[in-house]
Amino acid sequence: MKSFHSIDGSIVAPQGFLTAGLFCDVKRLGTGKGSNKGQKRDLAVIVSEVPATAAGMFTTNQICAAPVKVCVEHIADGKAQAVVINSGNANACTGPRGLKDAREMTALLAEELLLQPEDVLVGSTGRIGLELPMPNIRAGIRQIVKELDDAPTAAHHAAEAIMTSDTRPKEIAVEFKLGGQTVRLGGIAKGAGMIQPGMSPTGARPASMPLHATMLAYLTTDAKIPAGALRKCLREAVASSFNCITVDGDMSTNDTVLLLANGLANNGKFSAKDLKTFQAALNHVCLELSKMMVRDGEGVTRVVSVRVRGAKTQKEADAAARAVGNSALVKTSWNGGDPNWGRIIDALGYSPAKVVEEKVDIAYSAPETKKLTYSLKKGRPTRTSFETLCAAVAPAEFDLHINLNLGKGQATLYAADLTEEYVEFNKGDISDPSSLGG
Repeated sequence: MKSFHSIDGSIVAPQGFLTAGLFCDVKRLGTGKGSNKGQKRDLAVIVSEVPATAAGMFTTNQICAAPVKVCVEHIADGKAQAVVINSGNANACTGPRGLKDAREMTALLAEELLLQPEDVLVGSTGRIGLELPMPNIRAGIRQIVKELDDAPTAAHHAAEAIMTSDTRPKEIAVEFKLGGQTVRLGGIAKGAGMIQPGMSPTGARPASMPLHATMLAYLTTDAKIPAGALRKCLREAVASSFNCITVDGDMSTNDTVLLLANGLANNGKFSAKDLKTFQAALNHVCLELSKMMVRDGEGVTRVVSVRVRGAKTQKEADAAARAVGNSALVKTSWNGGDPNWGRIIDALGYSPAKVVEEKVDIAYSAPETKKLTYSLKKGRPTRTSFETLCAAVAPAEFDLHINLNLGKGQATLYAADLTEEYVEFNKGDISDPSSLGG
């Protein structure tokens, strides 16, 4: 039974958080098809009214955007009180100028809010390689602090302001009890393309992490929780959510997840039971935001949960799931409603996972249900009719079950199909800079 329930307000549902989103003309000609949307909000700010404990997870791409580098520096002490984010420009591959601009964004907001720059975090998303229009950013920051509010509409505006090729905002909030007190946790996110995050707390690439438009997620809570526990909880939540999705297999230069906890719920000393409750709520919020990203993927018509079990290790299960979920042939067959197990077992075969043909089972089901329709048993096709298999993969969302029958390793990857619309959106037209993606 869930220990939490959904509420409205996303990032301002927790006590003591303010936010706003406005247009300051970063999304202008040349910032990419998804960003060139006219007068749309492109600057967001999130502020805690009191100092907050903070944790973050960042892209492990070796090409790392300036705002990520600044965030890693500023969050090292486990504290933060505000975040400023722009969309329409990634501020990536912009050299010393990009770092200077990212630092200036934190300093400008700090000055307006009477904070230290080190207590301000920064994020950017959009086209790579363009310098930020800092006059616009400066004016936007001066204006946005006048619009900060704790109303749900303000949170919605912030969610809109971080969008690029997204077609809709992504927001969530939940409420639960810790230490007898009501605690709230909220989040907003963006992401539709260049999606297969692989994040770590410092941006360093763990040896076990797979190599993969930007995904950003900002989480707030009024829970009182120690910095070490917060970091551990976020790392665990990201490992089973944001790091388990793929739209196109591309890891961004800017992927970031930030979590601020201001303690205003006054939930007292954090017990082992509280930690379990908080972790469950955080896992839910992160996973729901992650699924929203896949569903809103560029051109996506089908979302598939690739569930691998029976691998020799968890690492091999993850590798097998990613081989299937990122295979262009598998993804196009999903788009066509073709239950093509041949492409699936082929992808398994070239994955780093140990695979024995005579042991592989492949099946389909409705999302998170136990009734399976098998297309392959012990490496051989079943007698299930083609029509029945087609019906199993026809829905907009379904589960693909793969059992390698070699061990106890298991993993789940939330993946998407590959469509003509994705190609059309991302190829652009070099004669029209506004059509070129990030």
